Amino acid sequence: MRILLAEDDSVLADGLTRSLRQSGYATDCVKNGLEADSALSTQDFDLLILDLGLPKMSGLEVLRRLRARNSRLPVLILTAGDSIEQRVKGLDLGADDFMAKPFALSELEARVRALTRRGAGGGPTVIKHGPLSYDQVGRIAYINDQMLDLSARELGLLEVLLQRTGRLVSKEQLVDHLCEWGEEVSNNAIEVYVHRLRKKIEVGGVRIATVRGLGYCLEKYTDPNAPAAAKDQGTAPST
Repeated sequence: MRILLAEDDSVLADGLTRSLRQSGYATDCVKNGLEADSALSTQDFDLLILDLGLPKMSGLEVLRRLRARNSRLPVLILTAGDSIEQRVKGLDLGADDFMAKPFALSELEARVRALTRRGAGGGPTVIKHGPLSYDQVGRIAYINDQMLDLSARELGLLEVLLQRTGRLVSKEQLVDHLCEWGEEVSNNAIEVYVHRLRKKIEVGGVRIATVRGLGYCLEKYTDPNAPAAAKDQGTAPST
């Protein structure tokens, strides 16, 4: 998932960026409201973490403009501990959640997980796909209840494919979701990540199909032990 962090405190911004990237989120950071508004106007993100005390354009104005464009992007606002009035204004303008500074990184990461799930349409905490299960809260994947050793980039890739099961995902879309600004990631690198993930999940019969020149697709799972009639169910013509 791709996050935009709008925070002018460089120490806090660097700490949050490192923490989010270690958790597998592609994270871009801007230092003022004008940069935040420009980024939100031209690129797609899965979550905005927004400091209300931004220079050049206030966080509240960034939020107002975002919602005026009919964007439903989840927004987590950061405020000073005593700015109750700003919190209320932010929620009234369409923020989804807020945190008062200072805060624990573990709590922020938990709220990020909740908001990114909500932005993806809610759904269950654990996504199941045949013998594969993916815990969106703990960011842990299992095959037949055996935990998989996946890197942060592989987890992000799996998450994107699971949310689009049966649909084509282009290499460009994967780069957009997995990579930050200025990060040089080639199509060959995406192929390497897919190859590594494929080796780890296909032992359970879960398949990632390659559509040459277009991208990848997590195939719908068919139980190899299911009766033939069950496999064909829904495909026979009506009588």
